[in-house]
Amino acid sequence: METYEKINLDDYTLSGAGGTALTYTHKQEKRLAKLYTPGYAADMAAQEFTTSQAVYELGIPTPRPIRLVTDGERYGAEYELIENKKSFARIISENPERLEPLSQEFATLARRIHATPADTTRVPSIKQRLLSFYEDREMLPDFIRGRIVDFIQAVPEHPYCLHGDLQIGNIIRSGSRDLWIDVGQFSYGVPEWDLGFTWRVTGITREERSQELFHLSPAQLSRHWQVFSKAYFKADGKELEDKVRTLFPYAAARLPYMIFLAFHKPINEQIARKFVAPVFDGENVW
Repeated sequence: METYEKINLDDYTLSGAGGTALTYTHKQEKRLAKLYTPGYAADMAAQEFTTSQAVYELGIPTPRPIRLVTDGERYGAEYELIENKKSFARIISENPERLEPLSQEFATLARRIHATPADTTRVPSIKQRLLSFYEDREMLPDFIRGRIVDFIQAVPEHPYCLHGDLQIGNIIRSGSRDLWIDVGQFSYGVPEWDLGFTWRVTGITREERSQELFHLSPAQLSRHWQVFSKAYFKADGKELEDKVRTLFPYAAARLPYMIFLAFHKPINEQIARKFVAPVFDGENVW
C-alpha cells in the first residue's frame, strides 16, 4: 500500500463537505487536505491521488497534488490550496443571471478536455474500469448484468480524456483561472460517458438534494443542462433531442458504479428494474 503521512487536524480548519469526503484547510500553509469518510479504502484514495498526479502533469488545469495523508482513521490526500475560489455552481447560486454564460463556458471547457489526448499508460480506460468493476457479481443483479456488460464491450475505445465526474460543481474559478477538481475518476474513452453522467445529475428533481449537491434548484439544473447541451453539441431542436437520447444507456451503465462510489453498496434489484433496465429499451426514466 502507498505511504500515508499522518497529519494533526488541530493544524487545519474544516472548510468543506461532499458526498464522500470532508476537506480541511491548513491554518498556516496553502494546503487543502481531502479526507474520505471512514470505510473508504486506502487504496482507492491512493488511486485518486495517482490519477490526479497524471492529470496535473498532462497540463489539465487542476490543483497540484502534494502528498497522501491520514488522520489515523480516514485516508486522503493534500492538494494545493486555491484561494478566493468558487465553483461555477456556487457562482450561479449567488448570481442566477450568470447561469447561461457559465453553462456555455462549461461546455467549452468540457469540449477542450474531450479533445485532449490521454496518456493511456497512466490514465485508465473507463471501459476497462467498468468491466473490471462489474466482474464482481455482487455489484449487479443477474437479470441486467449481461445487457450492461454487452453494452460496455460494444463501446469503442477512444484515447481522449474524460473528467469522469463532469458536473458544474467540479470546475472552480479563482481570479482569471478556471480549474477542474475531483479528478479521481479521470479516465479516457468516448465523451458520451461524461455527458451521460452530466445529463443524469442535472435531472435531479428533489429540491433538498439539488441544493445539497449543487446549491441550485432542480429548475436551475434543468436550465443549465439545456444551455450546456445546446452549446456542447452545437445543435438544437430534434437534432439535439436525438443526440441526448444516445446518452441514456451510458448513464444507465454507469449508475451502479457511481452508486457504489457514493454509498459503498451495490445497486439493488428494485432500482435496477426502475432506473437501469428500461433505459436499454430507449426509455427516459429520469
